[in-house]
Amino acid sequence: MNGTFQGSEGVVSRERLANLTIHGGGLQASGVEAVAWRDEEKTALMDIQTSGAGTYLVGISTKPREIDLKAAEFNDYLQHDGIPDTLAERRKHRELSKDVRERYSKHVRAVFQVGEVLSEDYKTPLHYPVEIIPQQNPYALRVGQRLTVICTLEGKAIANQFVMAGWESPNGRTGSLTTRTDAGGMATIKLGGAGKWYVKMIHMTPLSDPKLNYESKWASLTFEIRN
Repeated sequence: MNGTFQGSEGVVSRERLANLTIHGGGLQASGVEAVAWRDEEKTALMDIQTSGAGTYLVGISTKPREIDLKAAEFNDYLQHDGIPDTLAERRKHRELSKDVRERYSKHVRAVFQVGEVLSEDYKTPLHYPVEIIPQQNPYALRVGQRLTVICTLEGKAIANQFVMAGWESPNGRTGSLTTRTDAGGMATIKLGGAGKWYVKMIHMTPLSDPKLNYESKWASLTFEIRN
């Protein structure tokens, strides 16, 4: 999905992919040729041929892209997508009326389970610019328990990173929460409901380039929690 976890604004262009990796069930594959792509309206789908039982990891990293944003649009994006520190800096320096040009890239991990055998593939580092790596197997956890993730930038832990999480139950019930990483880059998520979960962060830095104001690197993790 290209947009939010609830709706897609358009399909993901294959030309934007910098990396696609699959781990699980004794299978390790990379490259777009490892999956069968198809588009359904605004959503891009991958058909994956699984191998043995285990916990599978699929990773996708996109190439950087640049976009121009009007001031109000950028401020709204900072507020609703979880980048409060940049918004606070703009407010502090009286830059809320300033239009921006941003470079961004997205780096995603999806974890799913085949059969009943739990494996360690879920925490394989993919060496993406930013990553959210679970420290426990999500398919070993139940509602009410806690999942710890580490947030990294170029392989190093990010302290005080703002993190958002949410879920959607099979009957359509939703929930969300926010937290921050500790000094070791760890964030703890209380699993408040069964269903499809996401954890996401956007690491944004100001640039001194006269033609670019900010660079953002998006990371997300998706998985399912059973009852």
